[in-house]
Amino acid sequence: MSTVEARATAEAREPGVRSKSNSPRQIPVVGVVTEDEDAQSALKPMDLNRVIKLLEETDKADLEEKQLKAVKILVQNYQNGFPLRDLVQIFKILNLCAGKIGHQPHFIESAYSILKLCGLPFLKKKVSDEITYAEDTANSIALLGDLMKVPSSELRIQICKCIVDFYHAEPPKKHIPGYQQASSSYKIQMAEVGGLAKTMVQSLTLLDNQLVEKLWVLKALQHLSTSEVNCTLMMQAQAASSICAHLNDPDPSGQLLFRSSEILWNLLEKSPKEEIIRQLSNLECLLALKEIFKHLFMRGFSHYDRQLRNDILVITTIIAQNPEAPMIECGFTRDLILFATFNEVKSQNPLVKGLKLSNSYEDFELKKLLFNIIVILCKDLPTVQLLIDGKVVLALFTYVKKPEKHKIIEWSAAQYEELQLHAIATLSSVAPLLIEEYMLCQGNARILAFLEWCESEDSFFSHGNSFHGTGGRGNKFAHMRYTLRLLRAMVYLQDETVNNDLCEKRTIQQLIGIFKNTISKSNDKEEAIVLEIQSDILLILSGLCEHNIPRKEIFGTEGVDVILHVLKTDPKKFQSGLGYIVLLFSTLDSIWCCILGCYPSEDYFLEKEGIFLLLDLLALNQKKFCNLILGIMVEFCDNPKTTVHVNSWRGKKDQTAASLLIKLWRKEEKELGVKRDKHGKIIDTKKPLFTSFQEEQNIMPLPADCPTVAVMDVAENIRAKIYAVLGKLGKKLLAKFSRVSLIATYVSFFCFGVHFSNTMNQSPFIQINECSIVIPMPRLHP
Repeated sequence: MSTVEARATAEAREPGVRSKSNSPRQIPVVGVVTEDEDAQSALKPMDLNRVIKLLEETDKADLEEKQLKAVKILVQNYQNGFPLRDLVQIFKILNLCAGKIGHQPHFIESAYSILKLCGLPFLKKKVSDEITYAEDTANSIALLGDLMKVPSSELRIQICKCIVDFYHAEPPKKHIPGYQQASSSYKIQMAEVGGLAKTMVQSLTLLDNQLVEKLWVLKALQHLSTSEVNCTLMMQAQAASSICAHLNDPDPSGQLLFRSSEILWNLLEKSPKEEIIRQLSNLECLLALKEIFKHLFMRGFSHYDRQLRNDILVITTIIAQNPEAPMIECGFTRDLILFATFNEVKSQNPLVKGLKLSNSYEDFELKKLLFNIIVILCKDLPTVQLLIDGKVVLALFTYVKKPEKHKIIEWSAAQYEELQLHAIATLSSVAPLLIEEYMLCQGNARILAFLEWCESEDSFFSHGNSFHGTGGRGNKFAHMRYTLRLLRAMVYLQDETVNNDLCEKRTIQQLIGIFKNTISKSNDKEEAIVLEIQSDILLILSGLCEHNIPRKEIFGTEGVDVILHVLKTDPKKFQSGLGYIVLLFSTLDSIWCCILGCYPSEDYFLEKEGIFLLLDLLALNQKKFCNLILGIMVEFCDNPKTTVHVNSWRGKKDQTAASLLIKLWRKEEKELGVKRDKHGKIIDTKKPLFTSFQEEQNIMPLPADCPTVAVMDVAENIRAKIYAVLGKLGKKLLAKFSRVSLIATYVSFFCFGVHFSNTMNQSPFIQINECSIVIPMPRLHP
């Protein structure tokens, strides 16, 4: 009793004692309780063990009434939250109450009341309580998932509400002196430690025909799945498959689909993606996704329905990346192809009869997602026939033309441009699989006509506001880039029907002209995209001209001029990261495929000092392209005019070609770990070319068709090519090199010649004179 109450009671017991108040009338004295005193009374010490013992008793009369009364007192005492130190006992009381519900329904209210208080923040007396009672708290919270087995709808819903409250904690009603509220994230962390998410997923199997309870469980899982730890636990409980399989269950509210899709999203983002995809890659899940997508595609008209439809399609796209997913078996692939092309090609299928897409953002995103999933689906070869049946190539080629007002959907200019670029990018994956369909659609003619428009001065303002439109704002470079990628994909099939048709349509001349125009039109802003365009043009030309002398003659001097232009690039730009190094590799490949073997082009290349430019590049001593340049040099050495040019070249400090080659030889030996002493002498005369790499290799049996380590050594390092160049150029080149340096390297050359000849199963024919090395060499591809 408070001091004020005691005083009031004493005065009330003494008759005749008047109040000392100055008030003119008598005021009755009542007990006044301050706020602090009331707070103190809100959390009285309580013997929880006595309550537990009472609940465990079973053989006394009127026991149920006493038990219910004891729990009611407990609830009143802890109405502002449970202290961490009491959680073990409180949850034991909760578990005892839940266990009595089957035979004594009145305990539902008791358990419900305790669960309701569990939604409040826990209280700590010391700062260290969170750590001290962490294990007890985690085990207590884990008990919530086990209580879902109690066959009480009211109790299950309250458990879910309690879990949701973890993420939307409310402060205590009153402050209790001596106690502090545990941190807002404490319950969430302890739920992770206790594995609550896993047991909540397992509880879904108990709720097949109970929609309201299932929706509450999904709401709780939706909150739990915001953490990576919980998502991993849910994955272990096969959450993805169990949730996805019931996406199409009846639900007038629409919450089941919304919450389930949100959980699947979180699982894909926050847990091992491959395992989630594996769980979803079964017939039951894909059938559910298929039906719900079809329903939303055909009958979803609201903004929310369209968003949900797109989300389902993204999840499907992720699943389709798994080649073992039965996309074709469940009929989903056929439907997706139909939905992707019904605007571009006529179809009598009832699924799309009378169906239209608007130019809303959601329908625009849907169209792009459908293009994207076609790229994923075509990686599975059995899909090819479905792509043919769906006329996918024809549908995509409707976008490979000059932009104009669309006849079916009034896309905005920016939307149509993005769809056009996306369709061309999709064709790059699809068309190589469907060569016959590509030719029936006159694919080459369409591509070349579109490239002609890309190069024209037609007034067209590109928006360049999409992934595919990057770098193409206000120009047609983005269109040209993706069209050339498509053409490159077709040329590299090495299909003679396609390549002959291209050459008959003067593709080589057209591409050389485009290359020259890009040189004059490019600026710093589009430098990277122009370099990519130029690289692709050279790769296409290489694919068309390789092993075909008449086409190399068509490439001619104009093509050689283009290559010489690239070779004259400032070497500093190769380190810029913009794409110059890729362009250089494409150029070197073009020399190999478009010039070598065609003597007029070789002579023109030599006449324009092309060998000088190659040696200048070689002198940069960049290992990444030295091998390729030396391979080209080996082939050029078959032309008798080459020797004069090589002998005439001078690098920095009047360096000769022979000096450069021997310098590269020594550097290569040093990197390979050829053993020499400080004077440059070979240490191991029995194995003079034995490298540290070979020494580390263990002897292992290899199949007959597998190259040996020795052959790989010759192929991968540049010594074979240096050896071949010096052997072909012979006396005239080496006579200009200093005698001392030459003799210091002779032994190494000699040993390599024997080693190389033995490797190639040839009898070595090596003549070493004072200034010459004569070695018969095969042609070496770089």
